[in-house]
Order: sequence, then C-alpha cells, then structure tokens
Amino acid sequence: MTEMFEQRKARAADWFRELRDSICTAFEAMEDAHTDGPGAELPAGRFALRETQRTASDGGDAGGGLMSVMRGGRVFEKVGVNVSAVFGTLEPRARRSLTARKEIPGLEEDPRFWASGVSLVAHMRNPHVPAVHLNTRMFWTPGAWWFGGGTDLNPALERDEDTADFHAVLRDACAAHGADLYPRYKAWADEYFFVPHRKRARGVGGIFYDDHNTGDWEADFAFTQAVGRAFLPAFLPLVERRRQTPWTDADRDAQLVHRGLYAEYNLVYDRGTKFGLETGHDPDAVLMSLPPLAKWI
Repeated sequence: MTEMFEQRKARAADWFRELRDSICTAFEAMEDAHTDGPGAELPAGRFALRETQRTASDGGDAGGGLMSVMRGGRVFEKVGVNVSAVFGTLEPRARRSLTARKEIPGLEEDPRFWASGVSLVAHMRNPHVPAVHLNTRMFWTPGAWWFGGGTDLNPALERDEDTADFHAVLRDACAAHGADLYPRYKAWADEYFFVPHRKRARGVGGIFYDDHNTGDWEADFAFTQAVGRAFLPAFLPLVERRRQTPWTDADRDAQLVHRGLYAEYNLVYDRGTKFGLETGHDPDAVLMSLPPLAKWI
C-alpha cells in the first residue's frame, strides 16, 4: 500500500506540473497575440520563475515548488501560477484546521502529511476581462487521502454571456464523471466564495470541492485532471472576447474596488491561504493571489 501511494503521489505531482506548464505557455501566447487594443503598446509579459522551499520545524527539507509570476503584461496585469509538493508533520494548529472539516483516522497518532497542487490567480489589465482563480490538489495522510480544488470567475464588470459560457464548460467537464458533480460543486462554490462581512459573493461562481474521495483513486484523479483541463477552454474565450474593449476611468475604479473585495476574502476566509501559512510554506507563494493594486471606498 505504501509503495502504491508513493507512485500515486508522484503521478499527481507530475500532472500538476504539466498543468502549470500548459497554462503558462497559453498565457504567454495570449500576451504575444495582443497586438491591438488597450495595453498592446506594452512589452509582451513573461513569467518570472522562482523555486520555493518549505523548511520543516527541525530545519530539514520539507519539499517546495515553483512560483511563476507575470507582472505588467499587455493582458495580464498580474498572474501567478504556482505548483508545489510539500510534506512533513502537521503542527497542532494545522491538524485542528483539518479535523474541524472531517474526521481523519490516526492523524493524532501519526500527523505526517503530503500535499501537491497547482494554484492560479489572474488579475487582468482590462477591467472588462474577468479575474479568475484555479486550484487543484491532492492531500495525503497515513490514514486518508483526498482531492480538492475548483475554479471561479471574478469579474469587476459582470457579463451574463461570460458567466454562462464559463459555467457551461465546467458543467460539461463534470458531466463525464457524474451527473451530480456540477450541481453539487457549483452550490459548494456559491457557499464557499461568499464574503459574509460584505453579504455578497466575491464573483459569479464556478465549482469548488474538497475532501473528494469516492474510494476510487483513479476515478477521483481523473476527475481532478478534467477540472484542470477545462480551465483554459473555460477562460481563454472570455479573454479573447473582452481584451480589446476600451475602458474608462470609472471601469478601472470598479475593477480596483472589486480587487479589494477579492483581497479581503483571501486574507480572511480562504482555506488555502490559512493552511499555507500555518504549515510554513513560502509566504510570497501563499500570498501570490493578492492583486497588484486595489482600493477601498
């Protein structure tokens, strides 16, 4: 069993790295293609890469990853696509955070963990192009394993057409793995990405899932791969549709205010942010999701 899960961990980590590579390639190609419209006068954006390292509490190696951030591009004002594979022993605070959501057999007796995933947040230059988030991951302890993730759209200027098209791609991707998955995980996203102190959603939703374990690792991994593969077909057509749209100062103001809402959510409620900081991961990588500029009324 141990050898089998070591192989599965390696497969999952390799897949998340492949997903990161395909997305970064597509985003840089979009930068090159944007030769007309707002932002076209700027140099085409490129990802700057930095290896990240997690240090265990005893000072030893605990894994790491690759932080990829593009700043000041023609289309992407800031986008980060991070991939990591980390391991070690969960400190009591992190254990409490996990067990508050679900029972994890044997965690108190053996608090080892392993986690790998890809995390993406894109803040767009043009206020008419929606910001977007993607995350897919696998988590393992000696007594349990599961997949999690999802993607959601965060427009400053909402367009019903964009929302419908984004959701349609996600619905089709989920359908091949179970008729109940899209409605269940759409509803979960609507609940999870709600900002209680503002009494509103942070965007127009998508799908979100956590603790996904049907008992069939291969099927659950295939579903998580399908979510990752659906991201570019769901998002890139919206970028193409809106990236050349002229914008006004009022549009930019609306975008910056919406980014403030996004920052509030990620700092106060987001599970990934909390877990990353609690387990000692590189804080710059954890906080990569924050926008380059934002404002509050």
